[in-house]
Amino acid sequence: MRDMPGPVWKKLQSRKQITMTPNRKIIFTLFLLLFAAATPARSITEKIEKIDNYAKMLMSDWEQPGMSVAIVKDDKVVFQKGYGTRELGKNEPVDPDTVFAIASNSKAFLTATLAILVDEKKIAWDDKVSKYLPEFQMYDTWVTSELTIRDLVTHRVGLDTFSGDLLWYETTYSADEIMKRLRHLRPVSSFRSRYGYQNLMFITAGRVVEKVSGKPWCQFVKERIHDPLGMARTTCSVRDLPENSAFPHNESGGKLRVLHRGNVDGADSAASLNSSAADLSKWIRTQLGRGSFEGKRIFSRERAWEMWQPYFARQLSEQFTRDNPGRNFSGVAMGWFTYDFLGKKVVDHSGGLDGMLSFTVLVPEENLGFVILTNGETPVFRIMMNKMRDILLDAPERDWNAEAKAQVARNRERGAETLKRVDATRIPNTRPSLGLANYGGTYSDSLYGDISIIEENGGLVMRFLASPRFVADLEHWHYDTFVIRWRPSVAYDFPRGFVTFTLDGNARTDELKIDQPNNDFWFYELRPRRTQ
Repeated sequence: MRDMPGPVWKKLQSRKQITMTPNRKIIFTLFLLLFAAATPARSITEKIEKIDNYAKMLMSDWEQPGMSVAIVKDDKVVFQKGYGTRELGKNEPVDPDTVFAIASNSKAFLTATLAILVDEKKIAWDDKVSKYLPEFQMYDTWVTSELTIRDLVTHRVGLDTFSGDLLWYETTYSADEIMKRLRHLRPVSSFRSRYGYQNLMFITAGRVVEKVSGKPWCQFVKERIHDPLGMARTTCSVRDLPENSAFPHNESGGKLRVLHRGNVDGADSAASLNSSAADLSKWIRTQLGRGSFEGKRIFSRERAWEMWQPYFARQLSEQFTRDNPGRNFSGVAMGWFTYDFLGKKVVDHSGGLDGMLSFTVLVPEENLGFVILTNGETPVFRIMMNKMRDILLDAPERDWNAEAKAQVARNRERGAETLKRVDATRIPNTRPSLGLANYGGTYSDSLYGDISIIEENGGLVMRFLASPRFVADLEHWHYDTFVIRWRPSVAYDFPRGFVTFTLDGNARTDELKIDQPNNDFWFYELRPRRTQ
């Protein structure tokens, strides 16, 4: 009887005028059997088979290099499987132990380490950050004085989404150096008034853990979470990857290629973890166990509850709610996001680095969770997340794959139109104002640091000195504007961008303006001026 839809059962219960004679009992029983037969509940085995077949289809449709998934239900791993290859062109099958970069899924581990310190009464969520990091400064001194640990991990400090990410992405900067430089980031909204996804604040929160515990964050998370859970294949740096680790892939350069494994050690507590579906199933069990795993208490139930609460609302457009029936609210939790889906609370987070996209999803009410790890930049990770959630929660059928294909086609069409519009603005038959050698020099930005321009082999080369892989050839466009041609050492698939030199009154270059469109790294925050 508990499998019957609630409203139908309540309606039947409310008919008190029915007298349950033996004949009527037989008729009533037959009715229930017929009703159940008309609306069969798909078993977990059937759901897994459907998910498995769907995964195989996506791998083929999108030419996805590799993927690994795991599903946890009622504290048991009910499914885990790998698909495809760890590295394009090689016969190295992905399995549940294959390690992938999990990027921002690291953030939930960061808040869990803070939760451990809260349990031990060494910190409180609403302690001021300045209590532990007196050297820490935001652009606004008042915000610096008011900022709390909870603010660090709820994306509400007033900075733009992804603001300052050029400080940690493949740079040589340590977490301390990154924290020192972020004081130059200008806010885009007042404090606690607007959502802005922030990696730098999670890096700062990791420094709080280090100051309080006396151990680097990577060591602390290993000793207090990874080791107790038996997450033996999980690492905090690409420098420590075990055998059976995936390589990232994307289509930068015009075709699918294998990328180098990006160094994001400076963003350890925000984005540096690498793990497998098998290891992360233990993490999901711990989350669904409200901090407990196989009798071991990692953090308290109270902390688990706090980390899943929405501390800041994310606005949903009318169009979004029309496109996503069953979703009405979305909130920013601590290291997680949360939303409603068909009357159930979903807690999730995604992760994205060059060639590595992933999802961790929890449905606490159903004691259900799953993880998806991929080593490509196709929409497969998101399609798979939506489909797995729908199948596991018995949602209405929806063709997420077809919708994604249509969206990719629209994006390509818009991209082509944008290129045509930009091409039309080019002024033909112009020359640079100066000889190429005169554009050479060091241009410094207070936030990022030094950018070098030098003449090499009859052309200009731009190098971001704190990011050794960030090297580009500059090709003349018109006047003092040059097209950026990133070299293959750059893994990110940047669209076409431009550099414009401005001249001072002595006809000498004085400033570098970088217009590099993309969805993650805000070059417009840089104001490099000539220093040499």
